[in-house]
Formats: sequence, structure tokens, C-alpha cells
Amino acid sequence: MGKEPTTDPAAAARYARYGKLPERIRFEDMTEEAEADRSGGVTASYNPEGTWNYYSCLALDLGL
Repeated sequence: MGKEPTTDPAAAARYARYGKLPERIRFEDMTEEAEADRSGGVTASYNPEGTWNYYSCLALDLGL
């Protein structure tokens, strides 16, 4: 991508203000795989019996 600078004044102004774009990041560099921690503590599993604790409804809150 070694293009020569253009003579377009708008393009030259953009380049002077912003410079060049950063290099692309590969997808493999953006992700990380890690083993799940199963040593107790808080789990992210779904608990249908406990969902009513977090249920919020304005009509129920107002007693309607």
C-alpha cells in the first residue's frame, strides 16, 4: 500500500490532520481462549427459580 501522496488539497488536508490509518489487527490477536474456572464461587448458569428476584415490572411495582 505504498501509494504516493495525492495532489488533491482535500486529501492532503485529511492526511495532515489524521495521518495514516493504523495497521489491521488479525482476528486471532483479538480473541483469547481460556479454560473455565470450575472452582466454586459464582456461576453464570441460568436458574429459573431465582429469576423472580430480578424481575421488574412497573405495573407490579405500582400495585396495579
